[in-house]
Amino acid sequence: MVIRLLFLAFLLLAGCVSQPYEATPSHSLPAGHSTLGQHIARLAESHPQDHSGFRLLASSTDAFNARGEMIRAAEVSLDIQYYIVDDGLTTRGLVADLLDAADRGVRVRILLDDTASDGVDRALATLAAHPNIEIRVFNPIYRGRGTLVTRLFGRAANFSRQHRRMHNKLMLADSNLAIVGGRNLGDVYFDADQVWNFMDMDLLGAGPIAARLGGSFDEYWNHRLSVPIQRFLRHPPLGEDLREARDGIVRYFARARVSDRDHYERLMAYRYEDGFLEWLEEMTWAPGEAYWDSPDKILAQGLPPPELLLVTELLPVLEQTRDELVLISGYFVPTADGVQLIRTQVERGIQVAIMTNALEATDVPLVHGGYAPYRHELLEMGVRLFELRRQPGQEPSFSYSGDSESSLHSKAAIIDGERVFIGSLNFDPRSVWWNTEVGILVDSPELAREVHRLSLEGMAPAVSYEVRLREQDGAQRLVWVAEDDGEVVLLEREPGGLWRHVNAWMARILGLENLL
Repeated sequence: MVIRLLFLAFLLLAGCVSQPYEATPSHSLPAGHSTLGQHIARLAESHPQDHSGFRLLASSTDAFNARGEMIRAAEVSLDIQYYIVDDGLTTRGLVADLLDAADRGVRVRILLDDTASDGVDRALATLAAHPNIEIRVFNPIYRGRGTLVTRLFGRAANFSRQHRRMHNKLMLADSNLAIVGGRNLGDVYFDADQVWNFMDMDLLGAGPIAARLGGSFDEYWNHRLSVPIQRFLRHPPLGEDLREARDGIVRYFARARVSDRDHYERLMAYRYEDGFLEWLEEMTWAPGEAYWDSPDKILAQGLPPPELLLVTELLPVLEQTRDELVLISGYFVPTADGVQLIRTQVERGIQVAIMTNALEATDVPLVHGGYAPYRHELLEMGVRLFELRRQPGQEPSFSYSGDSESSLHSKAAIIDGERVFIGSLNFDPRSVWWNTEVGILVDSPELAREVHRLSLEGMAPAVSYEVRLREQDGAQRLVWVAEDDGEVVLLEREPGGLWRHVNAWMARILGLENLL
């Protein structure tokens, strides 16, 4: 009987996930007369017209401070687009800043992938009760939103579309300043979680690049898959609910000052400092191009056509590499086509190095199962492979997510030490075919050198394993080379607990590569 009821629910949800909903279009606002806009315009005067200003946000503190400072500096508009938003000290701090911005008349548009709304429809709608804040969710399910179980049924009922997500990470202030990169919003992305964190990088962009990214945001915001959050509530929250929520944030901060004082003082220091405009003086000005997937990619039947894909524009850039290509990807699943692309580069004499997570460090061991089978072939052709290690003191988790204290989450490509691509794009089938992504390509040796230096630090044997081939019993076998306390360590068995090995094995056995 229970199975019949579940099957009936599945059928009902299948017929209800694609209801159309018309939302009022809006577009990026010009902000040339804002203090931020004027400051960036003055900085741009001494550079060629096609140049934009860039600053790498490699440290979690800089990445968080930049977001907070942007919000506090905005006078006209804030456009925010994210895949995941987790509750916590950093998120509540940014929400408090957003509410202050809306109070002073800034128009705030927030676009979230619908996975970010799981269990928090009402909380999001409460923020949207502010007259200057509008929140939309992308690619939503329309029924079964009340519980995790019914949400899962709703997604399974329309799997062909619901496994495709908006993975973009973008924040824009006054259409003049933008942040793009790998970080979502949540304590684990800003080193504010006491258990584990992601190692990531973002890029701050000012001037023309921000205006082009504003066009990207508008394309998603006005797409038919973007639906106002109030659409999913029978009785949307009112102003009184918003006042109660703001009081709750104040109480939350009061508790955090006592219970988590070190993190609170470090993260909230930007609120008491006044140096953001001067900070922009340190930007590197260079030509840059913004790339993004078309939101229509989500609606494609089967594989989306090439004209909708970010990689259609990025691949020719990678193929133009002359000497050296460095790929950094927290989730790396090259597939046979990707291996062939890399082989072509190597045969042209190009040195290729790849950095990703070790099995013991990844937060998704299933993805590692899609990557591992290609290591032998990549190493044979001369590619260097580096895998971020689990840091001392960490214990592997017994979970499908494989949560660990430190996991690589960065997504970048360094081309000939002259150009660098940073964004939300992993080098895996999920990013290429199923999720939507955004990123920036910068033609700057200075910025490329900075990212390359950080990559070399990450590849150091005390931080990462170098995977190599070694002759053993007449066959080439994988070994993992590292360094502990100044001594070289060579491991013949892949590091990682049993449960992680089982997860990776499952991905291979079940043939999940194209979904990873």
